[in-house]
Amino acid sequence: MIRAALLATALVATPAVADELVLELETGNVVIDLFEDVAPGHVERITSLAADGAYDGVAFHRVIEGFMAQTGDVQCGVVGASCPAGTGGSDQPDLLAEFSAVSFERGVVGMARSQNPNSANSQFFIMFAPAPHLNGQYTVVGEVTEGMDLVDGITHGSGRSGSVANPDRIVSASAR
Repeated sequence: MIRAALLATALVATPAVADELVLELETGNVVIDLFEDVAPGHVERITSLAADGAYDGVAFHRVIEGFMAQTGDVQCGVVGASCPAGTGGSDQPDLLAEFSAVSFERGVVGMARSQNPNSANSQFFIMFAPAPHLNGQYTVVGEVTEGMDLVDGITHGSGRSGSVANPDRIVSASAR
């Protein structure tokens, strides 16, 4: 009886993870179907940060033609930050990897990380094209279902690093 009551309390107290992430860009909305069954911890992090408004105003700081567009640096990717975009995360701890058999294809969304597989935090990237070398090496969190043409139109960076001098930004992000 007590166990059932505790379980019921936990279910009520735990907010449901959203099915979609909506990125409002200046050009329109990008809708991402989130894969909670594939990466529950990472999806919870993204939806929590979106609900808190942490992604609002964050730059697409690394955009490489034919590869991917990276964003989500909620500490250093905002206007007025004292650190270079792409070098930060959130104030929450890094996440353990949730690698899967889902392939990195056009429109797939993955979590950015350092050389340490367990270092994903808040940054994520959207694929412009298939990248099989990322399969099983990065956590997949979702896939763009609407607005991929808008992702294609994001200002691209220069050179191999894809660093963007005057980046496009997420106007607002919401989970639904």
